Amino acid sequence: MNSQKTIKEAVVILALALITAFSINFISPRGIALVGQWDTSQGVVSARTKNDVVHEEREINDIMDAKAVFDEHTAVFVDARRREEFEEGHVKGAVPFPVKEYENIIESFIESNPFDVPLVIYCSGRECEDSHVLASYLSDEGYLNARVMVDGFPLWQSKGFPVEK
Repeated sequence: MNSQKTIKEAVVILALALITAFSINFISPRGIALVGQWDTSQGVVSARTKNDVVHEEREINDIMDAKAVFDEHTAVFVDARRREEFEEGHVKGAVPFPVKEYENIIESFIESNPFDVPLVIYCSGRECEDSHVLASYLSDEGYLNARVMVDGFPLWQSKGFPVEK
């Protein structure tokens, strides 16, 4: 009899803990989605099914397409990774723009890059959302041709494409 009461109390405590956890996760801006897109072949890996940051129409999903844009010399490649990562190596000619330094950099970036210039923004690969966040910010500023190279610098470098330190 006493063990049944203990089991019921444990179930109630577990239910309250789950309700609390799911409620906090739901209202948190950094909450973990219960369903999401985890297939890297479909674009950037994201716990969100669809959000205002990941716009698939602005993604460059094939590294060869990104290389073709690079070879045309018409786009500015923008590195959204931390400065330390940029200094260790980046796409040749890329501009450093760590997304976490956005407020400090945006004015000088706008002065150096007209709004109609095509941008190819990248970070550390499909698991990294910094390039999507930066593309969204820059799009809001008026850069309507901001694309994201979803495979990022690691695949670019592994293909032997032009890099510099």
